[in-house]
Amino acid sequence: MNRFIKELRRREVFRTGGLYVGVAWIIIEVASVILPTFGVPEWVFKALVVTAFAGFPVALVLAWFYDITERGVLREDEEHEPAGALISGRMMDFVVIGVLAIALIFSLYININRGPAEQPELEPVSVLIADFDNQTGDAMFDGLLEQALTIGIEAAPNVTAYQRTAAKGIARSLNEDDDDDLGESVAQLVAAREGVQMVLAGSISPDGDGYSLSMSGLDLFANEQVFEARATAKSRNDVLTAIGSLSEEVREALGDESFKNKDVATVETFTASSIEAARDYVSALGLAFEGKHEEAIELYRSATEQDPNFGRAFSGWALSATKLRQKEEAEELWKKALSLLDTMTERERLRTLGLYYTVVTGNYNKAVESFGELVEKYPGDAAARNNLQVVSFLTLDFQRAADEGKVLLELYPNSALYRSNFALLSTYTGDFEDADRVARELIEDEPDYAVSYLAVASAAMYRGEYDEARAAYEQMLAATKSEYGKTAGLVGLADVESYLGNFQKARELLQPAIEEALADGDTAGAAGKLVIVAESYLAEGNFAAAAETAREVVEISDQVSHRVAAALVAIGAGDPETAQSIGDSLSESLQTQSRAYGEMIQASLLREQGDFVAAIDKLRSAIEMADLWLIRFQLGRAYLDAGYFAEAADEFHTCSVTRIGEATAAFLDDTPTYRYLAELPYWKGRADEGFGMKEAAIADFQAFLELRSNGGPLADDARQRISQ
Repeated sequence: MNRFIKELRRREVFRTGGLYVGVAWIIIEVASVILPTFGVPEWVFKALVVTAFAGFPVALVLAWFYDITERGVLREDEEHEPAGALISGRMMDFVVIGVLAIALIFSLYININRGPAEQPELEPVSVLIADFDNQTGDAMFDGLLEQALTIGIEAAPNVTAYQRTAAKGIARSLNEDDDDDLGESVAQLVAAREGVQMVLAGSISPDGDGYSLSMSGLDLFANEQVFEARATAKSRNDVLTAIGSLSEEVREALGDESFKNKDVATVETFTASSIEAARDYVSALGLAFEGKHEEAIELYRSATEQDPNFGRAFSGWALSATKLRQKEEAEELWKKALSLLDTMTERERLRTLGLYYTVVTGNYNKAVESFGELVEKYPGDAAARNNLQVVSFLTLDFQRAADEGKVLLELYPNSALYRSNFALLSTYTGDFEDADRVARELIEDEPDYAVSYLAVASAAMYRGEYDEARAAYEQMLAATKSEYGKTAGLVGLADVESYLGNFQKARELLQPAIEEALADGDTAGAAGKLVIVAESYLAEGNFAAAAETAREVVEISDQVSHRVAAALVAIGAGDPETAQSIGDSLSESLQTQSRAYGEMIQASLLREQGDFVAAIDKLRSAIEMADLWLIRFQLGRAYLDAGYFAEAADEFHTCSVTRIGEATAAFLDDTPTYRYLAELPYWKGRADEGFGMKEAAIADFQAFLELRSNGGPLADDARQRISQ
């Protein structure tokens, strides 16, 4: 053995092997960087690695039989002087060590700087799951398999499943009957209407003592079947596991292979021991979607009794209890749901947290974090984006809300809900052109969507096309059946007349509806209209009627928007006691925006008392709580009265230009308030006057008088200032 090793050394087999390994190592590392850069096919790199490995024994054999000398390559059995070798043995050792060191250093450098491998960005895919063709006769599987499949495929970051309950509602409208069928052909119609890319159709049939399941995917955009998948279940309790296998094949067909790196089951929330619990949960979901929360709660309760660790069921139950305002029960259920977060999928965990922050604690900033993380991990999740859109709106981040709306439209370009939301959000951001375009397109397709008319009317008001705005609100009244459409249409018409100074006409429009609402016990509906009446009296200078109407609003409504508007009227009409009471109650509220309004009312009272600096401080504090349009307007008024004309002009510019969209519904409740913009030219003129900019001030006052030619204290003052 020793002789053999000595012979290997003499023939320099070890040195040759080391040199070969070092050089091959360097070549492979370089190729791993260079080849992908130039788009070389992956098989080329694989072939290079295989060649390198295959060449190693060949190099060793050649080293045994041949040697490199100054006379060329000679067989080892030929006579030649060792001293004649081109590289001495000692020198060869240094060369081999050097090459290996270079290979090691080069490899470490590449791997350290390369960082983690980038995951390929997958295209978002929207899918609609059709009703399974249940050939077993077992009603237990109806609805359950579709829900289990939804959970499985939504574990993929790029997949979002269109809500089946909403799809069934659309199917009923397409079929003009009450049929809840969402079979493959009907699902294709709904998907095509809503812009859903793919329809998944499955079936389950008996197979001996077990079951056979199949699934296919039809890409509507490409009009081709993308995949087929099959699975078997040995027993009833194994069916959900089989659905998990199908969902993994679906995910792989849609480009997601992340499940291959996980040890957890795809449908871990639906365990084999809880198939009955899962069935009750699915039925409860459908009832909750229809607003039948009492019935849903009974099924949620049944599901949790059969599976005490069913986190999804507890969160659904908690949400229904919250909707029914069962506060104590809801709190306990939310605690239980949160304690079971580890039994949920990552997607459901973040959804549950986001909903908890939104509907329970009102911590919208935390809700933004949860839904934001959900969207980051699952960019194709339309429900998550919609929730992020809502909470972004609630945190007054209208631009982010509108941006999420754009993505939703890309995912579901035909969705009436997402289109109407986008039109409204574009209005709030002041993008009236986009709002008008999307709203008009939606009205053509879905004339019953009331909020679309609000976007059209607001855009018309912005352009100064007041007759067109009136027409939009009249269309809203005629075309929509919802209570919101009837109320907003009438309030919108009165809002247009109030903006133009036609106060008597506004009151005539509203008075019959106010009397009807009071007769029906709809005090909130009456209060919303009485607010406009009170503001019209104030603008005319009828302070006694304004104060009396404001007090009536406070008596019949505890809605924040009504009370804030009534407080501002009371201040202007010389009734500080009513305003003080409202401000005190709002300042004690847990809701941030309510407290901000409370601070605004207190500041307005201080301004009326001449304490301008204290008023400004309170308004700044209110803006830190919630940067609302009305607070900005009141801050401009306070700066003006304090003699800070530059600051006042800047706030008025913000209200009339930068954030004009928010004034279209200043309380962010989709109720028209464009009339609040009518006074801004007057106050801007006052600020210009303070600068000594007489011509600009006169132009502002004249613009105001064009709207308020019917008179009133501000109109009279504007005329007087022009004449001076």
